Amino acid sequence: MKSTVAMGLGICLFAAVPASAQLGKVLQGVQKASEAKDKLDELNFTDAEEQQLGQKVSTMLREKYGVAQDKAVHTYVTLVGSSLAQESTRPGLKWTFIVLDTDGVNAFAAPGGLVHITRGALALIQNEAELAGVLGHEISHVTAKHTINAIRKNKMVQLSAEATKNAKLEQVANKAYEVILENAYDRGDEMDADKNGAALANKIGYAPGGLGAFLARLADRNKDLKDRSGLFASHPETQARMDALKKLIPGEKLSASATVAPRYQQSISYKPVPVTQVPLAPAAAATGTKNEKSEPKAAEPKPSGGKFGISGMSPIGGEKSSTQTVSSAGSRGVNPDRDAKGGANSTPVSVSITAAQITEFRKGIV
Repeated sequence: MKSTVAMGLGICLFAAVPASAQLGKVLQGVQKASEAKDKLDELNFTDAEEQQLGQKVSTMLREKYGVAQDKAVHTYVTLVGSSLAQESTRPGLKWTFIVLDTDGVNAFAAPGGLVHITRGALALIQNEAELAGVLGHEISHVTAKHTINAIRKNKMVQLSAEATKNAKLEQVANKAYEVILENAYDRGDEMDADKNGAALANKIGYAPGGLGAFLARLADRNKDLKDRSGLFASHPETQARMDALKKLIPGEKLSASATVAPRYQQSISYKPVPVTQVPLAPAAAATGTKNEKSEPKAAEPKPSGGKFGISGMSPIGGEKSSTQTVSSAGSRGVNPDRDAKGGANSTPVSVSITAAQITEFRKGIV
């Protein structure tokens, strides 16, 4: 009886609303649901579109830092990176490994499989297992689509329904460049990349402690800095990551042991530059470094999202993208590794390797 009364009351209330208003509300709800889906779909890219997006980001990184014009070094890094990538969850991507021409210690993963590492990072690394740890971390950012997900989660772009696909890619590429340069990933993404990168290195025979060993050396290099700079730059955060990696190895029973130091030392001859002596890009040098004594400044608002991974760590500025200048370098502190001077030649170094070369190379991981 109660059910019948309730149903009758519901029918009366519904009938009291004009049919046109009822239909309007229904259509409005459908339209909102459709618009929400469209917005979500606009940040879903095919592998080809993701590659196009990554190429745009890579162009900006190469214009900022230049490319080391050493084919032998590129070939070596590509062999290490490709050995890892073919065992990743996305082996079919067109993986490309680029050595940037700067003394700053950094590495960047652009969507679609474009991984960048600097001369400065290669100089600080001491063996192949450490290189595999760093590249494995960056490869993991790509395979998990962390950059695109960070843009989506933090609603970093407002895409116009009238914009062409090309314009949308351009807009997302500009924001992706900021995310990568500023490392605007959350803690979960960074811990994921650490875990998956170490496991990936271990999978093909490298000692999984390589990434942690490199982080320890980097933390020591940066210990006198007042502000965060470059790869895993904040010391408490770096320590937390090293601790997590130490627990990961026995916890996941990662037992590979190859460091391959002799081959690394034969292939890489760059010498590390103390962080206080890293040459700065002209725009950054003009502002002075925050390592110098200066009047205290009001704290700048921090962007949303964690700051835990590989790349620069403070608000971006002074970098020209293909369509915009993000902000003025004078409004931020200088970050020695992110703001390091780059080389003048941004031309990519063409490297072509075969499956047989990778197979032969992997025999040396002992």
